[in-house]
Amino acid sequence: MRKLAVGVLAGGIFALSAGTAVAVSWHTIPTLTTGGAAFTAGKYAFWPSGQNHGAFEWKGNLKDADPADGHNVYVQVRVEGYDWSRYNGKQRSTVSFDELNWDGAAQYTDDAYIRVCRDKGSLNPDNCSPTKHYQK
Repeated sequence: MRKLAVGVLAGGIFALSAGTAVAVSWHTIPTLTTGGAAFTAGKYAFWPSGQNHGAFEWKGNLKDADPADGHNVYVQVRVEGYDWSRYNGKQRSTVSFDELNWDGAAQYTDDAYIRVCRDKGSLNPDNCSPTKHYQK
């Protein structure tokens, strides 16, 4: 009887831990565009507390949509309470990203922003797509 109880308890703990390791739910980021830059095939997910820092994970392809203009492109991502993080692309090419952004002081992230921009140099302001806001 004791071995049975230990076996049932161990099975219950295993089932509970397997339930928390379930893959996160991915959602689509619509194509983000601005003059000269495009972010395509975008997806995002919010990780639960205790997995991947409870982060906002995003992935997709950043494309220099106007290779002849000589400007670089980048993606900016911001999570609650922090400034924008910048992820640079490359001129005349497409770069794939799969990144995690999180608030180190919190158990999980539940508020994030993302946009794509073209770097027009120091004399001209950058142009960016409308910012997308996602919540858990």
